[in-house]
Amino acid sequence: MKKIISMLTLTIILVFTTGVTAFADNYGIIPETRQLPRLVDSSNLLSSSEQTDLVKKLDEISERQKFDVAIVTVDSLDGKSPQDYADDFYDYNGYGQGVNKDGVLLLICLNTRDWYISTRGYGITAITDYGRERMSDSFVPELTDGNYDKAFDIYAELCDDYVTEAKNGKPYDYNHKPRGPLQPFKKIGISLLVGVVIGFIGVSIMKSKLKSVHKNDKAANYVQNGSMLINQSNDIYLYRTVNRRRRESSNTSNRGGHGGSRTHTSSSGASHGGGGGKF
Repeated sequence: MKKIISMLTLTIILVFTTGVTAFADNYGIIPETRQLPRLVDSSNLLSSSEQTDLVKKLDEISERQKFDVAIVTVDSLDGKSPQDYADDFYDYNGYGQGVNKDGVLLLICLNTRDWYISTRGYGITAITDYGRERMSDSFVPELTDGNYDKAFDIYAELCDDYVTEAKNGKPYDYNHKPRGPLQPFKKIGISLLVGVVIGFIGVSIMKSKLKSVHKNDKAANYVQNGSMLINQSNDIYLYRTVNRRRRESSNTSNRGGHGGSRTHTSSSGASHGGGGGKF
């Protein structure tokens, strides 16, 4: 009899525990054992001091913005796509603040050289598809060069900036573009412009010192009388002016063809935005 009572008691406990776990998952209450820090560097891409500094930055931004900014590095995706792995890691490990689980997670898989950004809640609004592409233009080159600490630092600061702009009512998108990294050809152009300006100033200073030289608008003043005899003259047109007007195409679109964020549903049933690529 005691054995039967014990089995019934154990069964009730298991049923109750399973029910609580299901309730917790459905309503976004994650057990403490599954609540991970905002930096999970499983691939050991950062030194101990770099990890400490980055965690402080991620925590400060997340707590101030009420918006989780997380980074996860792994060696394998366990057979999942980058999207599924990032979404599941976000959903099942306690990320996101508020009832909508607002936040963003950057996933790095070292072996496959994949990066993926998963957004949820307000993250879908703050980090649009276009904004995410521009964001990746800044940190992905650092990932490629192996400058992981710098890449993660750039990502964290950009997330902070993107959330601030979104809260001000102007999330970065086609109609409000973020300031991207200065491209090499732009740097060359600026250098040339600076050189031209400096050269012009220098020549102007030297010209102002030539007191004996004066401007003469008539070429005839340089010819001695009787030294030139013209028997025949012709009018030769050396140049012509052609006016062209560009015809606008009726099929113009921005990169990606849309604004805002495309969304999808994760395995937990949550709505996520995001995207990624290789580095």
